[in-house]
Amino acid sequence: MNTKEKIIRTSIAMFNLNGERAVTTNHIAANLGISPGNLYYHFKNKEDIIRHIFSLYSEHLNTHFKPLSLGENALEQLTLYLDSLFDLMWRYHFFYDNLTDILARDNELKKDYIAFQSQLFEQVKIVVIALRDVDVIAIDDEDAKELAHMLKMTVSFWTPYVKARRLTGVLEQQDIYNGIVKVLMLFKPYCTQMSKQKIAQLQAHYQTLADESLPSIA
Repeated sequence: MNTKEKIIRTSIAMFNLNGERAVTTNHIAANLGISPGNLYYHFKNKEDIIRHIFSLYSEHLNTHFKPLSLGENALEQLTLYLDSLFDLMWRYHFFYDNLTDILARDNELKKDYIAFQSQLFEQVKIVVIALRDVDVIAIDDEDAKELAHMLKMTVSFWTPYVKARRLTGVLEQQDIYNGIVKVLMLFKPYCTQMSKQKIAQLQAHYQTLADESLPSIA
C-alpha cells in the first residue's frame, strides 16, 4: 500500500472512530508517523481527502448495485444488495453522520453529491421496478418512485439516528443489521403472496445477525 492509500484508509478509520469534525490533517499525519508536509504532498487539505473518500464510496455503489437480472433469483440478488449495503454503511458511516456539515464546507463536493444522488435514486427505482416485474412486490409506478425515496432516506439517515439516541454515540455492527431489517419492512406492504414468507425469512436472517453481533459484557 502506498502513502496515498494509507492516508485514505487511516482517515476513514479515524473519521469513523472519532467523528470527522474532531480529526485534522495533523492528527492523520501523526497517526501515520509522517510529517504534515508529506501528507500535503498527496492531498491539499482535509476536504481533498474527503473528496477522494467520496469517490471510493461512489465507486462502491456503482460496482455493487447493478440492475437486477430477471433471469436470476431476484430475492437472492436483493440479499447481495443488502449485504453490500451493510458493508457500505459500516465502512463509511462517518459520512452519513456529518453529511450536512461536510457538504456545507465544500461546494465542489456538494455538486458531485447531488448529481450522484440523482443517479443513485434512478438505480434504486430500477431495482424496485425489477422486483415488481418478477412478482416479488405489487406496486404502481408512482408508489415505486416514493418507495425508492423512502429506501434512500432510511439508508441515509439510519446511522445518525441511532448514534443520536445513544449516550456513547458509538455505532455497533448490530445497528447496521437492524437498519437492513427496517429497509425490508418498507417492502412488506407491497409483497405478493409468493414473496411474503421469503421477505419475512430475510428479516429473520438479519435480525439473527444483529442479535449475534451484540457486544459481549465482560
